[in-house]
Amino acid sequence: MEFYTPKSRSDLEEGSGFAPKFDDRGLIPVTTTCVKTGGILMQAWMDAEAIKQTLITKEAHYFSRSRQELWHKGATSGEIQKVINFKTDCDQDSLWLIVEQMGEGCCHVGYPSCFYREISLEDEGGRLETTLTKK
Repeated sequence: MEFYTPKSRSDLEEGSGFAPKFDDRGLIPVTTTCVKTGGILMQAWMDAEAIKQTLITKEAHYFSRSRQELWHKGATSGEIQKVINFKTDCDQDSLWLIVEQMGEGCCHVGYPSCFYREISLEDEGGRLETTLTKK
């Protein structure tokens, strides 16, 4: 499985070849959303191997920056993400996974989404506050 090398900017942006643009660490950001709700489940990173394993298995694989290793989402927790759709943006430097989330939730602390904190838009006397969503 080889990634495409675009011949021009136009080829990158409008051609059919998949040419992910990795950063200097060999990573590309990926946003993962739920096929049922459309809500954001998580934001993570992929390297070339994570992309390849995701395409082969049709289950989400990421690169764990904290552990510095390939991570098959749900392999130990059972919270597997079955890939429904996989997209890249116009200049192929960001990815979007649309998944069916299996199990009770997505977040490792028990929430349905990793985005369970809402940042207050009101001034709380100079202190930034967040509100947690219910599990």
